[in-house]
Amino acid sequence: MTKTTPSNLQERLRSPLTWHWAGVAMLGVLTAVLAVRLGLDWSATDGNSADALAAKQLQLKALEMQTAPLRGLDQRVADARSEMQAFYAKRIPANYSAIATHVGTLEVASGVRLTRMLYSQGAPSGDLTEISLDAGVSGTYPQIMRFVNGLERDQNFFVIRAMSLTGQQGGMVNLRLKVSTWLRAADAAGSGLPKTQNPPEAAAGAAREGQ
Repeated sequence: MTKTTPSNLQERLRSPLTWHWAGVAMLGVLTAVLAVRLGLDWSATDGNSADALAAKQLQLKALEMQTAPLRGLDQRVADARSEMQAFYAKRIPANYSAIATHVGTLEVASGVRLTRMLYSQGAPSGDLTEISLDAGVSGTYPQIMRFVNGLERDQNFFVIRAMSLTGQQGGMVNLRLKVSTWLRAADAAGSGLPKTQNPPEAAAGAAREGQ
């Protein structure tokens, strides 16, 4: 075995080759440390990027859910307008005379007798104006039921607001009906029908007439 003497050790320390290998070893250690640090930093960066990406995906999904009801809204509005215009054309009377004609046809078909019929118009609401009918009807029960059913099933849009018996004699019944239908606002304005009175106004008018 070769013994390392102090003189040999001093020679090795003075040798450039010794310092070269020492430098290489230190560079290797530093490289390993830097590689580990870079790996840790990369892992942290990659984790943060994944979290940020997941957060953006969640925000996008929430935004899609919020805007889903608005998709195709223009088409739905157009379809609704088309359906509304089709309903107007089919169920809304063309003018006041058409209302009177339909009611008269139902009167003859059912066999009832109209003892009174008052028409009035309310305030315009959008494209339409409500037309109120206050009718006195006389007939048998079957005749009155045919008249009422005819109103409800008529092509013109009639809505029965109120119905009350006002008298009965033998097999004849007297009935008061309050019915609503609608005209286009322009047609109602040109109909010349009086304005519909609210109940307090109607009562006041009746009191003035009584005086």
